[in-house]
Amino acid sequence: MVSKIKFALTSILMAVVLTGQASAKSPVEAPTAASAVIRLGDLPRQGQDTYARIRQGGPFPYDKDGSVFFNRERLLPKAERGYWREYTVRTPGSRDRGARRIVCGGPPRTPDACYYTADHYASFRKIVE
Repeated sequence: MVSKIKFALTSILMAVVLTGQASAKSPVEAPTAASAVIRLGDLPRQGQDTYARIRQGGPFPYDKDGSVFFNRERLLPKAERGYWREYTVRTPGSRDRGARRIVCGGPPRTPDACYYTADHYASFRKIVE
């Protein structure tokens, strides 16, 4: 009986994780950022513009663009402090920076990897060209 309950709970937890219903505060471990991808061409136009600025070395419209991202959520691969940098993706109609960002790791103009978040670091998708 106990094994049937464990199996049922495991199945439910897996369904929650696989359908993306787990939150960052959930005790269920969410899929890693590396498991979710987005093609560069599928980013919103503003995200494509931000990505192009990153590759060009700027200029950036927000003072915080290029600042160190600390990965407190631990959703991105573990790296030394200063490896990850964040950039704002404009949100039409927003009065502030909004929730959309691109976070890149490695050299500024030729990053090792970049990730897109549309929900202010609650989830990430690796950008692939």
